[in-house]
Parts: sequence; structure tokens; C-alpha cells
Amino acid sequence: MKKLLFIALIFPFCALFAQNTCCSATSNFANLASNTGFVDVHQLPKTANKMQAMGKWVEFETPDESTGRAYVVRINAKSNNYLFVFHEWWGLNENVLEEADKWARELGDVNIVALDLYDGKVATTREAAAELMQEADETRIRSIIEGATDFAGPHAEIATLGWCFGGGWSMQAALQLGDQAKGCIIYYGMPEKDPEKLEALNCKVLGIFAEKDQWINRKVVGEYEKAMRLEEKPFETHWFNAEHAFANPSNPIYNEEAAQLANEKTRNFLHTVFE
Repeated sequence: MKKLLFIALIFPFCALFAQNTCCSATSNFANLASNTGFVDVHQLPKTANKMQAMGKWVEFETPDESTGRAYVVRINAKSNNYLFVFHEWWGLNENVLEEADKWARELGDVNIVALDLYDGKVATTREAAAELMQEADETRIRSIIEGATDFAGPHAEIATLGWCFGGGWSMQAALQLGDQAKGCIIYYGMPEKDPEKLEALNCKVLGIFAEKDQWINRKVVGEYEKAMRLEEKPFETHWFNAEHAFANPSNPIYNEEAAQLANEKTRNFLHTVFE
């Protein structure tokens, strides 16, 4: 009887621990890789147009006694303004490099750092992308983010931007950056819904979401918005009549009209952040 009582008392605490460790925003999104519908909606990206790259590849030390890498576009070496860019589930491919170059041109006095969360791996099939996303190690990714932050320097003011898998990591990075976070942009990624974790957020969040997205939908975003209001954190949310991944020009389901409107929201947000 005493043994049964002990199990009954400890079970709720074990369940709570499992929930906190196994059901995080990042793991919840990674689990979507086992959903056939989610995998199928990600059509194979078109090959990017080969253009003269504005940036260069750099390596930096990470706290886990390893190295991380990123594609960096420096417009002004003396500027402390940085935009950390987080790739989709495909990895840091040519399409993301083009996006990094685009934002470097549009923002001017902002250094762009496109982080490689897969340590050099890039998927060319949906199945490979799903596998990479499921295998992505959260501890390693957080170490990469910390290494990139050290690379930018203690005086860097950093905004984050990401899509899909990278959209969720854009928000996680903003939480990790603390006082260095200047703004966060999520394109149809998993937002953080835990009020306790959101206490660490020190910047405004811009959310870009798709009405036809079956996974990052109104219910999911509504839970995030409720948590943000509870913690009195500033945010704005915009919905577009489009599919998940609509803003990727290399995606066959790219919605040009919605993407342009979303990019305008993003551009205005970032100009405000770095004014």
C-alpha cells in the first residue's frame, strides 16, 4: 500500500517533467515531420538563381567546444545592428542565402547573419528535410545561437527572422538573447506558448501566418497570443490568405501577392526596430 501511495504521489510530478521536456515549442514543431500532410505540403524548392554573393561564410566558436558556421553579409563593419536569419527545414541552402542578401540590401546599416542550424547538412528531398528537422538537437542549436551572439559582440543589437522551422527558432533565439534582442519575426513557425518562458522576452514580436495552414493555425497562434497578453509582451499578428510556406520564392506554391505584403510588414517592422 505504501509503494502504491508513493507512485500515486510522484506520478503527477513525472508527468509534469515529461511535459516540460518533451512538449516544448521546438519539439512540437519537429514532431510535425511525422505528419504526412505536413511533409507533402512542402513541395521541392526550385533551384535558386546563381548570383554574385554579397556575403561570405564564417566559422565561430560555440560553448559546446565545437564550431558553428554562418553566412554573413556585412554592410557596415562598425554597425552594431544585426539580423539573425533562421532557415526552413531544408537547411541553409542557396534560397536562404539570397534572402540574406536581399535583406542586407533593403536594410542598409544592418549586418546579416544566416545561421546554419544543421551544421552543413542540406536536404534536397522532403523526406530528408523531415529527417533533419527531427534529428536537430536543441542543445546544439542553442549553442550555435550563443556562439553567433558572441561573434556579433556584447554591444550587438539583434533582431531575428525565420521561416517554418526557422520561424520557431527565431522566437527561441529572441528569448535566449535577453537584453540584446531588438525584435523577432516569425513566419508560420511554432510560437512559444509557455507564459513562464515568455517572461524572458525583451522585444516585440511580429507574427506572419497563413489562413490555410493546417498546423500553425488560429488555435495555435491564439494560445501564443493569450500567453503574450498574460505576460504583457508586445506583439502584432498578421494573417494572409495563403498556404504554409507561402513566402518562399523557391516554393512552387509561392504566393507573390501575400509574400510582398508580408515582406512589407517585415521591412517596416525592422526599420522601426533599428531606427
